[in-house]
Formats: sequence, structure tokens, C-alpha cells
Amino acid sequence: MCSCIGKSNGVYTFIDIQSVTKPQITCKNHHSESSLYYFSFLSSLLDIDNNAGNFFLDFENAKPTEAEKRVWEEVNEVLTEAVSVLQDLQSYSGAGEAIRQAIQHPNDERVQESTWAAVVPLVGKLKKFYEFSLKLEDSLQGLLEFLTSSRCSPTQHLEQEQALARQFAEILHFTLRFDELKMTNPAIQNDFSYYRRTLSRMRIINQTAEEHNEVDNELANRMSLFYANATPMLKTLSDATTKFVSKHAELPVENTTDCLSTMASVCKVMLETPEYHSRFASEDTVLFCLRVMVGVIILYDYVHPAGAFVKSSKIDMKGCIKVLRYQPPNSVEGLLNALRYTTKHLNDETTSKQIKNMLQA
Repeated sequence: MCSCIGKSNGVYTFIDIQSVTKPQITCKNHHSESSLYYFSFLSSLLDIDNNAGNFFLDFENAKPTEAEKRVWEEVNEVLTEAVSVLQDLQSYSGAGEAIRQAIQHPNDERVQESTWAAVVPLVGKLKKFYEFSLKLEDSLQGLLEFLTSSRCSPTQHLEQEQALARQFAEILHFTLRFDELKMTNPAIQNDFSYYRRTLSRMRIINQTAEEHNEVDNELANRMSLFYANATPMLKTLSDATTKFVSKHAELPVENTTDCLSTMASVCKVMLETPEYHSRFASEDTVLFCLRVMVGVIILYDYVHPAGAFVKSSKIDMKGCIKVLRYQPPNSVEGLLNALRYTTKHLNDETTSKQIKNMLQA
């Protein structure tokens, strides 16, 4: 049975779509005139514009259709690498003790060489993380090109192209997980600062020294800007989404913001609706949905001129915050902090006191 959710007087009900005689609703380039008429009728019946997120997005099992396959395969290569990036970051212990010894014994050449030998491979890992952020940026833009095209409405894109929607979600999940790990590991900044200081000294002594090092000075400058940010991957995605909108001026900005707001709504509805929640095969999917919801809120807040917190926002911010508050505090504190400290418009005068209080409580 195929069913959709309708809303009447604030109550969600399921409507059996099979019982309505209709052609299949598909993207524009597959539409018939009758299917467009039917979709218009159904939109009115179900109030789709206001409840665009009321469908189940299969984050666990969605497989690519033929139309999605090319983009899916390109992004899948990057997401496969993302697993090892997180593993490397999780096991990153730093060279804190070696650096302390080097600082305490500045004239001991053997200690200095030993510390340098310990730090260089770690900076190689940091270089890998930074270069991966550039791949992630390209993947995000490729997905946005597909999911925001004018062939379909945002809801149709996410509902019919679930494998790509799942990959978009996986990028957001990775991003917030990476930034959570980075924020709790001060060794990253310490190691890289030591590397740059030492590199500067080596250049003074020998101008060709950096040719034999893991990261030259120009790349070190770019990496320094990356790691100086509290949430570097999230900043990368926010900047990439903003660039995407600027680059594709032929697309209405609403194509992108509606895609993001619909994704936020989908996550919220799946988390708060027992029928959908019960379809998760793993409880890990709950945290996955929470991270994705927060990620798209932050992207929306950067891309939409008025942001995510204004009254006219298409994201139900109060509802999303309530869903977060309903979870065990230790599992969502990092996500609440992401909304508190990495969004663009939270502290604007247009943000209601109620939303500010809900986040600060």
C-alpha cells in the first residue's frame, strides 16, 4: 500500500494513494499533462507546500537509480575515503610530549630532530584531512546540482532520488562528526603550530629546507586558516553551498534553500513519528538523522538571506530544537552547540526570544 500524510486541523492522517486513480508523479521531464493536473490536485489535498517533509527517506538502504548512478559513483569514492579520515582523526594522539621536550631543551639537537621526526607524519595526516575537505566540497556541489535542478520540486528530488539524498546526508553526518572530534583534540592545533614555527626557523637557516618537508609554506598557510576555525568542515560546506548559489545564478536561490528546509523537515518528522522511527534498523540512525537535521539548518542559515531563525523561515526551528531536547543530553550537546555557535543569524534581532531561550536553556 502506498500512503501519504495529510494534515487537517493540526492532525496528521494517512491517505491511501492507491485508492486515487492517477498516473505516477515523476520529475518534469517525465510528466504527462494529466500527471501535472493530478499532482496539483494532490498538493491541494495534502497541503504539500506546508508539509513537504512528510515522507520516509531511507538513509539506511537507498540504492541509486540509473539516473543517479554517475553522480552516486563519484560521490561514493569520496564517502569511502571519509571512513578512513574519521578513523585517522579518532586515533590522532598528537606529539604533545615530544614537543614539550623540544621546548624544554632548545639546544639539544638530538631532541629537536626526534620531535621533528614525530611531528612530520602527523602533519601529513592533517594535510590529508585538509585535502579531503576540498574533495568533499566538490562532491557537495555535484549533489546540489542534481538535487536542486528545476526538473523537480525539492520534495520530488529527495523522494525520488533517495540514494543521492542519502549521500548528501552522509556528507553532513561526516562533517559534524569530524568537527566534534576536532574540537575535542587540542593536539591538532598544537602540532601544526609547532610545525609552522619550526618550518620558519628552518627557512631562515636553509631556504631549501621546506622542499623536503610534508607541507610547504603556501599550503601551510591554507591549512592554518582551515584549522583555525572551530568547525572547519562545516565552514567548508557552508562556503561551498554559498558559492554554489552564486555560481548558479540561473537557479532561483529557493531551489537550494527549499531542498535544505525539506531535508530538515524530513529528519524532524522521521524522528518524531513512531511509524517512521520504528523502520530504523539501527538506533545509530537516530543520531545520524539528528546530525543531518542540524547540518542542513546551518547550511540554510548561511544561504538564505534572512536565515533559518526568522519567523518566515521554512524550517520549523522550534520543532527541531524540541526534537534535539528530547534526546539524552550527552548525545546532542555538541549539536546544540553547533546551532548556538556556528550559525549566522541566531543573534539577529529577527530571531524570537523563545528560540534563543530554547537553545540557551
